[in-house]
Amino acid sequence: MKSDKIFKGAKGAPARSLLYGMGYTKEEIDKPLIGIVNAHNEIIAGHIHLDQIAEAAKKGVAMAGGTPIEFPAIGICDGIAMGHEGMKYPLASRELIADSVEAMALAHGFDGLVLIPNCDKIIPGMLMAAARLNIPCVVVSGGPMRAGKYNGENIDFSTIIEKVGTYQKGQISDDELENISRKACPGCGSCSGLFTANSMNCLTEVLGMGLPYNGTAMAHSGERIRLAKYAGMKVMECIEKDIKPLDVLTLDAFKNAITVDMAMAGSTNTVLHLPAIAHEAGIELKLDLFDEISQKTPYLTKLSPSGKHHMEDLHLAGGIPALMKELAKKGLIKEDLITITGLTVGENIENAKIRNRDVIKSVEEPYRSTGGLAILTGNLATDGCVVKESAVADEMLNHKGSAKVFNSEEDAVNAIFQGKIEKGDVVVIRYEGPKGGPGMREMLSPTSAIAGMGLDKDVALLTDGRFSGATRGAAIGHISPEAMEGGLIGLIEDGDIIEIDIPNKKLEVKLSQDEIDRRKEKHIKPEPKVKKGYLARYAKLVTSANTGAVLK
Repeated sequence: MKSDKIFKGAKGAPARSLLYGMGYTKEEIDKPLIGIVNAHNEIIAGHIHLDQIAEAAKKGVAMAGGTPIEFPAIGICDGIAMGHEGMKYPLASRELIADSVEAMALAHGFDGLVLIPNCDKIIPGMLMAAARLNIPCVVVSGGPMRAGKYNGENIDFSTIIEKVGTYQKGQISDDELENISRKACPGCGSCSGLFTANSMNCLTEVLGMGLPYNGTAMAHSGERIRLAKYAGMKVMECIEKDIKPLDVLTLDAFKNAITVDMAMAGSTNTVLHLPAIAHEAGIELKLDLFDEISQKTPYLTKLSPSGKHHMEDLHLAGGIPALMKELAKKGLIKEDLITITGLTVGENIENAKIRNRDVIKSVEEPYRSTGGLAILTGNLATDGCVVKESAVADEMLNHKGSAKVFNSEEDAVNAIFQGKIEKGDVVVIRYEGPKGGPGMREMLSPTSAIAGMGLDKDVALLTDGRFSGATRGAAIGHISPEAMEGGLIGLIEDGDIIEIDIPNKKLEVKLSQDEIDRRKEKHIKPEPKVKKGYLARYAKLVTSANTGAVLK
């Protein structure tokens, strides 16, 4: 065991003395030492209950013969950071989380880890650390929130964001806005739609790094507590069987994850996080692979923001195992891959059943024959960009409009609320990429403002930043190269005609090469927005969105 080198024998006496000082017994020290990485805090709804999950995981480790030792991980709430300078930090925090888990695990010689995240960047950050460390690891997330209820209808966090735009139009009162805000998030858990957190929790399960139903079992449930106990037991089994993350995180496992992502139309942020996790596993995931898999994967679920269903509906309908089993009928799932359960993918999903065909469609009668996300290229995105095609109104799948250009998210939101955006416009928000932001802010505020003001079927938004998993409409993000790296998006001017052709995967600005060259000659690159602290260092090291915004 790794911990033996630190705690056993005469050389280990000083380290043992420190554990004795905390009350550990020799019997505990002699067992495998399992780090319980707990992202609990009191600022994220998805994390407020993680202490209960950690306690359950500890019991599982102890029942299976290990010694659980808890340490923390940071977490930022995207919903609270949204729409201001704080949003520069969530994506950048992914690297801090991975680095801190690495530092704690290696400095203290843990034999294995139970990783307990729940929200957007915490999940991929912990998975990146698992791949980097390659010691036995099991992920058990905090689980999804239930949908809210208002006037007899299901609502969620995206509802209240969009209602801000409705309020700005004078269509609802202060009291109604406040009433909706009290109902949208009824309890703990990751926000109830298929936004980034729940997308990544589901894909953790698909990758084989979490137990079945990790993505969908409700946060505040006995089922979630049992899942955590089993996770603690399973990490001990992984030590016994020598199952490590790099045995699980293979190229085929990532292909499975992309397939399920397309079938359920997950958050566009998965196109950032899967390549970043793969990078730590020594695997390159190119955007072409996402598009290739999308073309052959049927779209089987329509969860918020694309549809009316929520995570609880998916869970009751059979969860991710049932979705995977349905996809396996067409040979779209690699079933012989090992997982942290000690079983193969095929064995994990063998007994799964679809219990509600209204929530999970059959491969014979899907919502659509191709996946829910689309990768676009063209002169405006030579290295690619991404859109949640399933959440785009039919009227906007093909769109040609005049550019309205903004150099920050704030400027764009102000223009939207001031009525300066007209039907047919293409809103361009630039210098918000990984380097330019820095931190590639998630822009739910402008997309929700557009939707709340009733323009989501008339106006497109383009950015080198990114969009929330709660976004709907013709919102095209991750444009690469970004403006700060010399991408053509940095040269667009008001009035330029932009053509969007999502079915044919094209994004073009109608400019001649001579005009582009002329603009390049006179273009002056702006000063960095942040010049000190962590974000300044991050901006110097981060790569483009098409590579997962990893650090080099």
